Amino acid sequence: MATQSSVHFYLTWAKERIDEMDATLASLESKAAKMQADARVKATQHIADLRKKRDEFESTAKKQAEAGEAAWEKARVQLQDNWKDFETILKKYLESLGKDAEQQQAVFKSQVTAQMKAWRETADKLNAAAKEFAVERRRDIDVVASRMKAESAAADEKLQKLARAGGESWSALNAALGESRAAFDRATQAARETLKRAAGPAQVG
Repeated sequence: MATQSSVHFYLTWAKERIDEMDATLASLESKAAKMQADARVKATQHIADLRKKRDEFESTAKKQAEAGEAAWEKARVQLQDNWKDFETILKKYLESLGKDAEQQQAVFKSQVTAQMKAWRETADKLNAAAKEFAVERRRDIDVVASRMKAESAAADEKLQKLARAGGESWSALNAALGESRAAFDRATQAARETLKRAAGPAQVG
């Protein structure tokens, strides 16, 4: 049960990244379709490179779907590298072809939407997992779920404020996304550890 729950959270982590990549690609493809011919060719190449990194990420994650926690920890390093490659290509794209603020804001908003969806889905999964435990073991899980919802609301408020403000550089927008992503990772780690403890032997006392 504990191992299964741990693996579910690794899959949740991977899905969050894939959803962000898909949202980014959809945003870029929509914009590229309206570009002049020469710019569109360059944009299409960048998008193809991004899609390749996205597909590599998903392929690695799928191979681990039935693996144990130790295998996931190892695979996560490779997945992080895939993610960094995706971000590097995206940065080059936005600095060359997508310099206009409208393009950057569109990508930013698409990633914010994907992130917030991941936060909500993970909190819902945690609440569902809590119901599998006896009442006395649910307390810690409920605390973590409540904290996750509060952190999600705080991240959403900060990101939406940036989205409304406009005019921020891509590096500033990306840094904010990175902070939210890191908070999401810490929250899922806390949830994973709490579920492990809840599934452990009953404590005497």
